[in-house]
Amino acid sequence: MPFSLTHPTTRPLTGGDLLAQSLKHLGIGVAFGLHGGHLDAFLMGCESVGIKLVDTRHETAAVQAAEGYAKVSRGLGVAFVTANSGFSNGIPGLASALADRSPILVITSSPPLRDSENNSLQGIIDQVVVSRPLTKFAHRVTNPEDAPRLVSLAVRTALAGAPAWVLTGLGPVLLDFPIDVLFTPVHEKLISWGSITSPRSYAPGPHVEAVKKAVHLFKFATRPVVIIGSGAQSEETTTQLLRFSNQTNIPIFDTQKCMLSSDLVTKGKFYGGRADTLALLSAVEALQPDLVLLLGARTGMFLAGRSGAIIPPHEKCKLIQVDVDGGEIGRTLPVDLGIISDVGQFVAAVNAQLDTGPAGDCGLVDTNWVKKAVSIQSLPSPFDADPLTQSSGRMHPHHALRILFTTLSTQIKSPILVMDGGECAIWAHGVAQILNPSVILKSTGALGFLGNGFGYALGAAVACPGTKVINVQGDGSAGFHFMELDTYARLGLDVVTIVVNNYCWGMSSNGQELVYGDLNPARPVSSLSAVTGYAAVSGGLGNRGVRIEKVEEMEGAVQKVLEGQGPGCIELIVDSKPVHPVTEAMGVL
Repeated sequence: MPFSLTHPTTRPLTGGDLLAQSLKHLGIGVAFGLHGGHLDAFLMGCESVGIKLVDTRHETAAVQAAEGYAKVSRGLGVAFVTANSGFSNGIPGLASALADRSPILVITSSPPLRDSENNSLQGIIDQVVVSRPLTKFAHRVTNPEDAPRLVSLAVRTALAGAPAWVLTGLGPVLLDFPIDVLFTPVHEKLISWGSITSPRSYAPGPHVEAVKKAVHLFKFATRPVVIIGSGAQSEETTTQLLRFSNQTNIPIFDTQKCMLSSDLVTKGKFYGGRADTLALLSAVEALQPDLVLLLGARTGMFLAGRSGAIIPPHEKCKLIQVDVDGGEIGRTLPVDLGIISDVGQFVAAVNAQLDTGPAGDCGLVDTNWVKKAVSIQSLPSPFDADPLTQSSGRMHPHHALRILFTTLSTQIKSPILVMDGGECAIWAHGVAQILNPSVILKSTGALGFLGNGFGYALGAAVACPGTKVINVQGDGSAGFHFMELDTYARLGLDVVTIVVNNYCWGMSSNGQELVYGDLNPARPVSSLSAVTGYAAVSGGLGNRGVRIEKVEEMEGAVQKVLEGQGPGCIELIVDSKPVHPVTEAMGVL
């Protein structure tokens, strides 16, 4: 694909222009960030080639918006942060993208090269050195003519490539363009194009023998399950998984960090919900799985570690682990078959093998067991019988969210659901399917981040402008980036922020109570203010805000929030009790 330079009419072509045009050539149409003078040549370049610039109120939210955009668009997210101060604010976004293996490119700037180690303004921190542990690739560009080559390298690394010293999946990358590199006129004859005009590389496929061994293991399994993670989220993977599951009767479960596609729920015969429901098999009088196929899913805390609650002990269950990152295979648990491959390519190869193999290769699957395993997600909540209102006079969190989601579902079709916070997010997940969401983004993960749902919601809203985004926050997580409601309003985005307000850090306060009980009534630094009015603040930020204290207020309040274009905010006043079982389990641990 040829690269056609666009020459500004009123000024010479600069490094910033060449950077912007390189991104545009690679299909980038939007970038999230916050202004800094170091970046102006790049920002002007974006303006001239039609890259949409989405400015936020904080750099952390900008980088996390790029990640949210990447998750929903299944492409690359781009963020820009200015030198040192902006870069430092953006570090949490790099960390969460690394943990979730999200492909984002962060553009930053720095003082002129001649002022290196000169205590220059915004030049104290070596951004490349700081970034390297948090990225797949970080590099300082020292010549404007190198922009196409290095941008192409960074993008390929983020989306599929890997440095020579490690084999990894998708993830964040960073390019540092010193201010003089961005503002310097380009010598066109010296431009280094690299692979920017080359077609995208194909994803790595599985070894032929590995596919045969996997099919052989399926052949003798009676209670097999598939567990998918963040590495199994492409459209191709979803298509192949649906074909595999529907053909073999093998159920599919997802992990906390998997961005769930509605196709798995609506088109799959055997979607079983979250993998942690497998720990409840005894509740339906069913045995544990005898084979687990992990697809792009990391072992660890979200799969119950080495407890055997979700993935049974090795002597009772075969384990096949497929991941593009060879370092993840066998990290926590012994595997019977480890396969380094793109997940979609692996499932496609298995389907092809099943098509050509003898009929009944997975014919031993116990369909009655599968029905029981899938049915767990439909078990009634133990909180359904609880009173709507607690002794405090505040709403029960389960009922408040259940009724709110039911009310919203009559007005909204297949929204994108973002869940943030501690106990709040867990309560919300229990009733999430009431909304029939097209996508579910679970913000907190292995890092335990709070507040990144604001950026995720922003990125999702920009990626899917015709889809309502529901951004669920606790009153704790809401405190991190509530000013982004101003961003939603300025851009006229269709985001409804729900603040589940229980006046405390619920998981912290309840956790302290579980550990210390009546022996020590102190609950240090786990309370929040009961007078903070999130709905009122949202109104000052240009959002339609309502506060709901009683179940009877739901319908009218929802109608008010949804009555016009643009963003809104619902403040839901709930009790901090009952303690959610997940908090109780963490207290025991």
